[in-house]
Amino acid sequence: MPVLTDSPDPHYYLRNFQRALAWVDERYDDLLDPAEHAFMHAFDSLPLASQALLVRMLMRKGSLFRASRLVYSEIGCPLEAAQPLVARGFVDPDPLLTLDELFSVCTRPELSSMFSGVAARSSIRKADLLAQLRERHGDARRFALWCTQSSDRVLRVAVTPLCDRLRLMFFGNLHQDWSEFVLADLGVFQYETVAFAPSSRAFQQRADIDVYLALHACREALDGWPDDEPLDALLSSVDACSSANIWLETRRARLLFRIGQHCERLQDWATALTVYERCLWPGARHRRIRVLERGGHFEQAFALAGQAVDAPESDEESQRVARMLPRLQRRVGQAVPRPAGARAIARSVLTLPRPSEPVNVEAVARDYLGCVEAPVHYVENALINSLFGLLCWEPVFAAIPGAFFHPFQRGPADLHAPDFHARRAAQFAACLAQLDSTQYRDTILRHYESKAGLQSPFVFWGLLTPELLTLALDCLPAAHLKRWFERLLMDIRSNRSGLPDLIQFWPAERRYELIEVKGPGDRLQDNQIRWLEYCVEHGMPVRVLDVRWADDARAAAPVGALA
Repeated sequence: MPVLTDSPDPHYYLRNFQRALAWVDERYDDLLDPAEHAFMHAFDSLPLASQALLVRMLMRKGSLFRASRLVYSEIGCPLEAAQPLVARGFVDPDPLLTLDELFSVCTRPELSSMFSGVAARSSIRKADLLAQLRERHGDARRFALWCTQSSDRVLRVAVTPLCDRLRLMFFGNLHQDWSEFVLADLGVFQYETVAFAPSSRAFQQRADIDVYLALHACREALDGWPDDEPLDALLSSVDACSSANIWLETRRARLLFRIGQHCERLQDWATALTVYERCLWPGARHRRIRVLERGGHFEQAFALAGQAVDAPESDEESQRVARMLPRLQRRVGQAVPRPAGARAIARSVLTLPRPSEPVNVEAVARDYLGCVEAPVHYVENALINSLFGLLCWEPVFAAIPGAFFHPFQRGPADLHAPDFHARRAAQFAACLAQLDSTQYRDTILRHYESKAGLQSPFVFWGLLTPELLTLALDCLPAAHLKRWFERLLMDIRSNRSGLPDLIQFWPAERRYELIEVKGPGDRLQDNQIRWLEYCVEHGMPVRVLDVRWADDARAAAPVGALA
């Protein structure tokens, strides 16, 4: 990991890039192709200024750069530093530019000068000017021919795709970039140290890298896919990305789910059904039921809903299918049984003066309800998730295959995968078993001290003060913690959110109450309803508090009163 020093190295970004290349070379030497091997060897032999210039460009967006904008004191003249890069074929010193590429590197005044006849109106937007010129300028030209009055130069980084593959091998994804090193250098982010075994690599064979890149290309294609164009070609490309790598298959399933949603938006029920039928991503079954219903296949929808009722994959699916079922029963001519009585959730109304300044209704309720003897904290999803993350730190950061690929991960890559819990079942069971004694308190407090500030998908360090942690450990029964943690593990993707906004503690009595706050016109969301019902089912003190403003004619209770 990079380390802060008293006198920052002006080439810190280059050192980090070199560190990443060394990491990739050590762990992926058997998967690198000849071009990648050649690049890494050649890069080491470049002059320092040339190395630095290339990395500076790789850290910026795109692959085209104006030489006049590559101003770095530690590099000097960018054209001189670029010469060894040009000799190696890493940089094109005078590339052909399409009109779109020209627009990406030029300012609006420069374009007005180049195309004065069309851009006579100073108010015309850059995008509109580009649209007007596209039909007339389909050819590609060098910058000097586009912009005859400029002495500037445009450089194109020719190794961007190759370096993106190296970045992918290092991070295991394409959404992280080399700036992660900088943030770590500055102390903005700190990460848990995870032992990386060879089996923990993101990619076990060269084909895995190709599959990932192909899936990424399919995802980008979907984002720009025309609504009137059939999806056959895209679906064929996704089918070709089938892999024995479980991690990659999970990514493919998630992409198929997104394609199904795209088809639903277009009301292309037949294609949506085809996609969902071969998609294993959580939620695909209830989407199939919905699509069958929308397409008029009520018998099939009803049969599939019956399967979901008998063996639900999650609380979310149960909730959604329960709403569909009465409609489907009517459609197939079955009697609709009277719904079972919903679990009673306590609900009250609090009427207060309207704040003079805009403020969250949750904060208003917190300030009104809290007192010295019974403090109230605005925690929403942060407290329960943080306690879980502190107790279960080891299994969350277990170095199992497909979980951790590099030193800059906030959490495991498979966090939202359907088998996340199953792959760590024994470790999680051992952690939750501590809740049957007082051991859990020691573990949570120890991790609170030893892991302070380390990135985690569960722990909210900014909210979890020593005071709040002490109150929580003193007032939250271990049995309730265990129930909450078990539900989190059932479906992390859905259950990490939806928890009540406030928690009130009575330290002298070692008790608490969870409070979901709703302002005027606000309603309970599905995930909030599921959490509230779960708490009621297990005897946990919880209620919904509806806040009304005193100057609202609909307010039904006196100022400061609870109804």
